[in-house]
Amino acid sequence: MRGPEAARIFAAPMSQPNEIPLMEKIVSLCKRRGFIFQSSEIYGGINGFWDYGPLGAELRKNIRDCWWNDMVRRRDDIVGLESSIIMHPKVWEASGHVAGFNDPMVDCKVSKQRFRADQLFFAPIVVDEKIVSYVSALESEKTAEELQEKAETFKRKKAIQGKLAAVQPRDFTEAREDEIPLIPSPATGEPGSLTPPRAFNMMLQTYVGALRDDSAVAYLRPETAQGMFADFKAILDTGRVKIPFGIAQVGKSFRNEITPRNFIFRSREFEQMEMEYFISDEEDWAKWHRYWIDWCREWLISAGIPAAQLSEYNHPKEKLSHYSKGTTDLMFAFPFGVQELWGIAARGNFDLLQHAKFSGVPLEYFDDANKRRYVPHVIEPAVGVDRIMLAILCSAYCEDELADEKGKMETRVVLRFAPRIAPIKVAVFPLLKNKPELVEKAKAVRELLRPHMNSFYDDAGGIGRRYRRQDEIGTPFCVTIDFETLGEKGPELKDTVTLRYRDDARQERVKIGDLVGILLPQVQ
Repeated sequence: MRGPEAARIFAAPMSQPNEIPLMEKIVSLCKRRGFIFQSSEIYGGINGFWDYGPLGAELRKNIRDCWWNDMVRRRDDIVGLESSIIMHPKVWEASGHVAGFNDPMVDCKVSKQRFRADQLFFAPIVVDEKIVSYVSALESEKTAEELQEKAETFKRKKAIQGKLAAVQPRDFTEAREDEIPLIPSPATGEPGSLTPPRAFNMMLQTYVGALRDDSAVAYLRPETAQGMFADFKAILDTGRVKIPFGIAQVGKSFRNEITPRNFIFRSREFEQMEMEYFISDEEDWAKWHRYWIDWCREWLISAGIPAAQLSEYNHPKEKLSHYSKGTTDLMFAFPFGVQELWGIAARGNFDLLQHAKFSGVPLEYFDDANKRRYVPHVIEPAVGVDRIMLAILCSAYCEDELADEKGKMETRVVLRFAPRIAPIKVAVFPLLKNKPELVEKAKAVRELLRPHMNSFYDDAGGIGRRYRRQDEIGTPFCVTIDFETLGEKGPELKDTVTLRYRDDARQERVKIGDLVGILLPQVQ
């Protein structure tokens, strides 16, 4: 995103002085509680790759399962597919990835660092309507502010008199040829070392078979979409589908990003959830495009992302791909700025026509009612599991004040996950671990819940500390087995437990036999 739109993105709320930035808190919590680890960390890590720990693996699985259930299993017009990561190389020739899947790259000849041109921003320093120099900065939540500070510092150090204009950020792809030598490198602060932008193909190449020559070249897929187009005919022949219908897929993709950044937002290995929805070539594509934008927005809200943090960005016609009729991104207010979360594109029939051309196999649909053949058009909602996960973590993170066991107010960190997304649905505690009858009953309750939802047993530490641990990992419900459960305070409380709610710490007494019926509808 460039120009004025980019400047708007950078105007995100800033942390107060001496306050730990939200993104830093989230990254720390994810490592401390076993959500996300740097891949190969004992070897120093590898940039752009991440491992997901016990809680992260559960959270990702819940995101995938919720999407799959809502997108495929609860609909009659969408079927699933699992295509291979490595496909015939001609697939990527047909799709245009071999020739055109490029990002603009810039080198700093002094520092030897590389930057994505559309993530390197610059601005002229204008004093009394005259350009006196240039400043540059890498994309962040405070790019415009950083450029302005650099412009003010330059003016002060050079003792330049006059009125300094507000900076107007542009990304490096918009730099004129005569401006490039004047723009300082963000690595050195000195002009003259940045190269003009050049294309960098992001596909990861490998070899298939015993030989390593041009005939053995293959690619790790950069997207899951092409598998659905390549298998369109097979599904049409075997799936008993009728237009309009969709093909959905969840799977790993790989892109050799120049500068992976912002935690798991932009990685080199990531997981996609994509769906290709095929419609008639005579259908009102705009109607279906709007339908899927609204569907995706409602799904995000159901997954726990507040509507207030979502917005829409419609790609201007001059920025669309030549085959695209329209593309809308659902944007999310991340701590580092408003960025794309879910893209919904009206792709026309470009992909099917290309694969028919390169394969020699017609990819048409026969309309029985009208007795005609045509190549369907497609609407594509495409989103990454990793970005959804990051948006959910950012939305869920909260700090509030809560009384401890002694009535003293303390700061509580809580992840307010939607219950159906939460890694652990319910934690079960005996009030005291040195009372065998409490422990035995608590374990029995855990076994009662286990077949229906992911549950966790914990007897370490005070009950308040156990509540806080579960709050911090987003467990929506806690069940405590106490002496009332054993009937020691009256037969009317026997076989009842304390059910505690995460968000407001409210507690209520419920019967053990009612637990599944109370909890299951809330976590499904």
